Amino acid sequence: MVTLNGVAKRFANGTLALDQLDLAVHGGEFVSLLGPSGCGKSTVLRLIAGLTEPTSGSISWSGIPLLAFPGSPSPALARLRGRARWRSRNKPEVGFVFQEPTLMPWATVLRNVMLPLELAGVGHRLATQRATEALERVGLASFRDAYPRELSGGMRMRVSIARALVTDPPLLLMDEPFAALDEITRFKLNNDLLELWRAVGPTVIFVTHSVFESVYLSSRIIVMTPRPGRVFTELAVDAPYPRDESFRTSAEYGRHCRIASQALSRAMAEDRERQM
Repeated sequence: MVTLNGVAKRFANGTLALDQLDLAVHGGEFVSLLGPSGCGKSTVLRLIAGLTEPTSGSISWSGIPLLAFPGSPSPALARLRGRARWRSRNKPEVGFVFQEPTLMPWATVLRNVMLPLELAGVGHRLATQRATEALERVGLASFRDAYPRELSGGMRMRVSIARALVTDPPLLLMDEPFAALDEITRFKLNNDLLELWRAVGPTVIFVTHSVFESVYLSSRIIVMTPRPGRVFTELAVDAPYPRDESFRTSAEYGRHCRIASQALSRAMAEDRERQM
């Protein structure tokens, strides 16, 4: 579905966030990007969403290039960037869930979820219907007339997920959405997210720095190196779905967590050796 080839990203302050990153995500997968803070995980999501541009490398959707920048400030690059932005406008819809819910405090829960549809020009009646259905998926239909300040942190994140799903995107990008929540709420939302993924069917790319969360959720884990981020290794989590508390306390879960933790430690150690 999405392919990144040789992608690098250097910010205006000179920080090289990503370097020669190669990643392929297939339809229907639940893929977690696992790595330490600052390794470029969030930057990968923003590049895929078209919120920022790579310094070099290419990004393709189903084999069709969306962005392909050689990294040189030439007139040819300017023309290429124009074509790339045109292609980005023609790529399938992407849902994005940020680290914070980013809800409009002056709008009701329903109006917050309706926002993407209103921006797309969907009529009020249809937008209301689809937003209500999205809220039902996350168990918040009875809170449609509430305001964000009246909700708990977990409930606000559910609204954010409903808003991301209201356009039925084939790809859902999630940037550490549960990191600020308490452990009990986080476990509950992990379970709810897996139920949504299996019911609705989007491909999910999920950013986390938690080994345990990545193993519980994912069909595949991408372990990244410290900055500049690149793919260190890929791990398949072949435990069957649905997953519940019995999996979380199983020997199989513990085994996968050990493998992921060891891979992350090796990535960190290799980076330290490279800098010596």
